[in-house]
Amino acid sequence: MSYTPSLKVKYKNEVVPALMKEFGYKNVMQVPTLEKIVINQGVGAAVADKKLIETSIKELTTITGQQAIACFSKKDISNFKLRKKMPIGVKVTLRQERMYEFLERLVKVALPRIRDFRGIDNKLDGRGNYTLGVAEQIIFPEINIDSVSKIMGMNITFVTSGKTDEEAFSLLREFGLPFKNLKKN
Repeated sequence: MSYTPSLKVKYKNEVVPALMKEFGYKNVMQVPTLEKIVINQGVGAAVADKKLIETSIKELTTITGQQAIACFSKKDISNFKLRKKMPIGVKVTLRQERMYEFLERLVKVALPRIRDFRGIDNKLDGRGNYTLGVAEQIIFPEINIDSVSKIMGMNITFVTSGKTDEEAFSLLREFGLPFKNLKKN
C-alpha cells in the first residue's frame, strides 16, 4: 500500500467536484490542476559572501525535502560587482507528492506563523499562476531560528493548468490558501 498526501486525496474527492459545479465542466479532465510549485530565493548579497549561497541551499533543502540548486548570473554588471556565472540565487521545483506535502505545511503551519497575518493577496499573473512573497524563512518550523545567520525572503510560485485567473484562483482557494477577501477579482 502506497502513501498518498491528504491534499491529493482532497483534490480528487472535494476540489474536482466543487470546480466542476462552479465552472460547469463536462469532463474531469477540464478541471485545472496544480502542476508545480517553484520556490526561489534571490541572494544578491552572495556576491560579497559566498557562504550565503550554501546556507540558502541548505535551508531550502530542509524546508522542501528536495535538493535545492544554485542559480547563476547571465551577464556582467559592474555596478553590482557581478560577474557572469556567479551564484546569485537558489531554487527548488516541487511536483507530485512533495508539492502537495509542501502546500499542506505552508497553509496549515507556516502561513499562520507570520506576524499580524491577515491573508494573502489575490492577484494572479493573468495566465493562471500565483506568486506569493514570503519575507522570512523562519516561518517554516523546519528552520532552527538559532542557526539562522541572515533573514531572507523567498517567492513561492504556484503553476496551475487553469486557462484563466478565475479558474486558478478557485483552485487555490479550494486547496485552502488563505486569501484576504474571498470575492472574485
